[in-house]
Amino acid sequence: MLNRRRFLKSIAAAAATPALTQGCVAAGAQERQLRADPDRILDLPPEYSYRVVSRAGDRMSDGLHVPIAHDGMAAFRGENGRIILICNHEIDPAWIANSAFGDAYREVPEDIAEKLYDRGSGLTPAGGGTTTTIYDPAKGTTERQFLSLGGTELNCAGGPTPWGSWLSCEECFESPGTRWHSARRITRDQRHGYVFEVSAYAEGLGKAEPIKAMGRFEHEACAVHEDTGIVYMTEDTHHSLFYRYIPNTPGKLLDGGHLQALAIVGHPSIMTHNWSAVPQTPLNRPLETNWIDLDDVDPVENDLRLRGAAAGAATFARGEGLCVAGDRFAFTCTIGGPARIGQVFTYTPSVYEGTQRETEAPGQLTLIAEADRSSLLRNCDNLTMAPWGDLIVCEDTSSHCGLVGIRPDGSQYPIADNPYSNSELAGVCFSPDGNTMFVNIQYPGMTLAITGPFPT
Repeated sequence: MLNRRRFLKSIAAAAATPALTQGCVAAGAQERQLRADPDRILDLPPEYSYRVVSRAGDRMSDGLHVPIAHDGMAAFRGENGRIILICNHEIDPAWIANSAFGDAYREVPEDIAEKLYDRGSGLTPAGGGTTTTIYDPAKGTTERQFLSLGGTELNCAGGPTPWGSWLSCEECFESPGTRWHSARRITRDQRHGYVFEVSAYAEGLGKAEPIKAMGRFEHEACAVHEDTGIVYMTEDTHHSLFYRYIPNTPGKLLDGGHLQALAIVGHPSIMTHNWSAVPQTPLNRPLETNWIDLDDVDPVENDLRLRGAAAGAATFARGEGLCVAGDRFAFTCTIGGPARIGQVFTYTPSVYEGTQRETEAPGQLTLIAEADRSSLLRNCDNLTMAPWGDLIVCEDTSSHCGLVGIRPDGSQYPIADNPYSNSELAGVCFSPDGNTMFVNIQYPGMTLAITGPFPT
């Protein structure tokens, strides 16, 4: 079980540490030298190793192919020590040849095609979605793989739920019709820009159903408040909102609910980016929040965030990774801060979260870290809470990307590095027992299982 109490202490300590108030520092970066990988996949510390769990193009158990562009991911407990991995694939319809269907999408059997969200009039079905992998950590082998969500687009991140499912997010806003993309004619039958739920324990492809009440926008990541069932969401645009979805029935998101955007008390419509000469959002100072109701959450025009900001919601510099962090949530903004290379925020829910008494003890937003040019970490993206209480963050930079740990004192250390391609790392997560760390190399598409003497 992950050490949530330790993580809470870590965040509290980090917020009080001068190292973070001066920007994330790279202290300790040299203490864990990475070993060059002879297979030119991923550099790790000498005591650590990886196994390839999933590779784009391989044949899966259902006869389809592993798609490219592995992105957000979560691990669930399976039977007999197995681990269930659900992985997003961030694919546009123009890349259908690199989807699970390959060049044979016109030959897809009807029992599969009828479960796809967007069949593209049988010409260009949306190639995104999720794959499910059953992994045996004792043997280090992949036992089964299959397509578990199909016909969606640009499935970027998402988040696991306490009831055993994965929320897969479309990072796009597309409408039905025909257009040209990269010299290819694309046909869409459906609107895109939704969240889809995938059961971790279903066998085979499930029918794709958009949760429209969770909003139509460029979704990035989700995290669930276990006590209430409220789902928090980030949005990957330069001036994005931080959302929450209060379901009518906790655990049953398709039953409907209402969508809100976070605002900061006393600072309506504030930009938290800190791009200006005088930063608007102070480091390590909790700010009281309130939530603004949003209407027309399934809009025809991509204006949900504009209407939210006009009503007083705070905006963020490309909201990205989001994870549960004990009794609070940590999320990244990949181009926030004066150097525009990343911020880390936490949101602490109210003890009355989602109720009319919320104003008695408002939730709090805190900027806990802001990267600068001396930081080891650049352009933070997906992140997770490690069993030993540190944040583990994926980079999405313009050069080679790595995995970086952030300690309670604000110092950083390298966990992995990818100097062999320009691909970002994504989907970092731990097995339920905390003994295996999984991460994706997005292009051409690969999932790795990393083991070694992780801290205790």
